[in-house]
Amino acid sequence: MFNSLKKKFSRTSEKLEEELIEEAKNEDNIKEETGGRFSFFSFGKKDKKEENEDEENLLPEGESEVEPELETEVENETETPEEEDKEEKSHFWNRSKKTESVDGEAKGGLFSFVREKTIQEKHVDDILFELEMELLQGDVAIEVATDVVENVKENLVGKKIRRSNDVTEYTYYALKDAVKEIINIPGPSMTEMLEEKVAQGEPLIVMFVGINGTGKTTTIGKLANFYLKKGYTPVIAASDTFRAGAIEQVTHHADNVGVKIIKHQKGSDPAAVAFDAVEHAKAQGKELVLIDTAGRMQTNTNLMDEMKKIKRVSKPDLVIFVGDAITGNDATEQARKFNEAIDIDGVILTKADADSKGGASLSIGYVIKKPILFLGVGQGYDDIREYDADWMLNQLFSEDEDGEVEVE
Repeated sequence: MFNSLKKKFSRTSEKLEEELIEEAKNEDNIKEETGGRFSFFSFGKKDKKEENEDEENLLPEGESEVEPELETEVENETETPEEEDKEEKSHFWNRSKKTESVDGEAKGGLFSFVREKTIQEKHVDDILFELEMELLQGDVAIEVATDVVENVKENLVGKKIRRSNDVTEYTYYALKDAVKEIINIPGPSMTEMLEEKVAQGEPLIVMFVGINGTGKTTTIGKLANFYLKKGYTPVIAASDTFRAGAIEQVTHHADNVGVKIIKHQKGSDPAAVAFDAVEHAKAQGKELVLIDTAGRMQTNTNLMDEMKKIKRVSKPDLVIFVGDAITGNDATEQARKFNEAIDIDGVILTKADADSKGGASLSIGYVIKKPILFLGVGQGYDDIREYDADWMLNQLFSEDEDGEVEVE
């Protein structure tokens, strides 16, 4: 996933390193050291390794790593200032040696600077401008691209570096921190809301909106299956009554996953179908109502008015926009228009597994200030996952399982 976007991040790090090394050569301020240079994504592997080591090293409460008879001896040991300084200066180099066995080394040598260098604006301005242009070409929204670049610049400028590996490390974490700010949009979790409604003895009512062809109806089938396996009983409302084929399609999904569907004849009032589904859920003690609506362009005023009526009658707890991740900026713009028209509460992106650019996944929540709730990651009913910002960050800042990062 998102291989094109990952390549842009990695390339930014490489260009900054090249810029600083070239300047240091002109200043006669560089020497080559033995050892391997870290690749951009090796820091993601290091983070994961350290997380696992931290978990393994956890001791039961009340236990100590130091044997009782040795505690006094350890407490009395102190480091001299020279030793502390030596440890600080060699910290990165020692870590580099320790991780040579990990698949993290890049091609090329490891350079150190005779005199410590400081990353300045002149070093990053052109490189980050190029990154911003590449993000825009990759369907990242302009406000997102701008904010990412500004945050990276703020985090990098002023950093002091001793080795070329420092450049890679600082750039990796500057980009990662900037993206984390973008993708972590607070908002309701559909599962948590469902649990709260069940505790109140009421069904959770969810209305789905979006244009034709985004996988909205299939997503409803996936969510019905997802919550059915969690022990809930969903019911689907076939409120797309403009096309007979739409009713047949959502019925097909309902039958496949084994949930009840409420439907009327083609051309009937969509709001009435939604209302009947809500009443059915309340009468039968079902916990979840999933309301399908007609796919429509956000610019069609009459159909948007009809959608507002469905919302007014069914009183949904959540209005979810379903967009196609592959369409990039189109999905972001559609979400913006739907949000302006009917105030959506969250987003589901389909086909995220086939999205190499990552523009919509990076942009859509930040632009409309609404969270992504689920990602569609395949064609089967089980191929949907609840959105998790940490998982998304890991996808963006780690290599694929085969270790390759595709070029655009």
